Amino acid sequence: MKKQSRIRRRRKKSIFRRLLTFVLLIVLILIGYGAYLAYNAYDAASGSYQGLSRGEKSELRDAEVAVTKDPISILIMGIEDYSTGGENGRTDTLMIATVDPDTKKVNLLSIPRDSRVEIVGKGIEDKITHAHAYGGTEMTINTVENFLNIPIDYYVKVNFEGFKDVINEIGGITVDVPFDFVAHTDVSGGRATFTEGPMNLDGTEALAYARMRKDDPRGDFGRSERQKQVIKAAMNEVSTASGLMKLDDIAQHVGNNIETNLKPTELFALQKAYSDVSSSDIESLSIDGTDERINDVYYFKPDEESVATLSQKLNAILNTTK
Repeated sequence: MKKQSRIRRRRKKSIFRRLLTFVLLIVLILIGYGAYLAYNAYDAASGSYQGLSRGEKSELRDAEVAVTKDPISILIMGIEDYSTGGENGRTDTLMIATVDPDTKKVNLLSIPRDSRVEIVGKGIEDKITHAHAYGGTEMTINTVENFLNIPIDYYVKVNFEGFKDVINEIGGITVDVPFDFVAHTDVSGGRATFTEGPMNLDGTEALAYARMRKDDPRGDFGRSERQKQVIKAAMNEVSTASGLMKLDDIAQHVGNNIETNLKPTELFALQKAYSDVSSSDIESLSIDGTDERINDVYYFKPDEESVATLSQKLNAILNTTK
């Protein structure tokens, strides 16, 4: 009897490790900063769950979706936590991932944080990054849905402490720096120097590398490319034997930095359905637009035709073609 109990515990732990590996790899892909959806093993899996007042279904859906049967959308929010602890901070990163159970393809759309859009519930046009500061998760979701005219089925919200902990736990990452620059870190008065070529980065340095945009000649778009570098580097480290052995420690470090409306049962279902997804199954999408200044404030003005084209593409994937 005791032997059977030990076997069940080992089997349960093995299943959880596979789940955590899947969640880590997928969210490392989906979230620009490499933070991931980490759950305490077994009895605390629901600690990061936070439902929405709208209920289970977006108003842009005719019926509820099932994560393993229907194409779904996930809004990824990276929250500026250095001044507010993540509470009603601005979104430093906004990404939408669509996942199709039939094709096993992932589409990833980055929304420039300075995009000037209607802030739903506030009655103004402002930078989309401010939606979370005005009204938290729900206002951000409503604003994104209105902007792109697509349903947001799920969200994952991460603050940057989780990102740093993941990078440090896996022993750092190596990236190919595209040009020389100096960036502020989230440590008071801290600065990190980056030189062109391969560099080894710890968590604090990787966060500064992923967030810098003002000194990048390509602005948000250049930053997006560096974020993808960090994601791939982190994926490579986590996929190694030594990285997989650290999954339990990673879970303990960053579990409190994640919030989502994905239930634990849905996460297990996602693991089973998408365990073979790789980086080659991901298509990156972007929004075209122009720079503009209003009252000496910089904005990114999304191109209406580009937004309409993306909306049509994403709705087709989500089976919500208008």
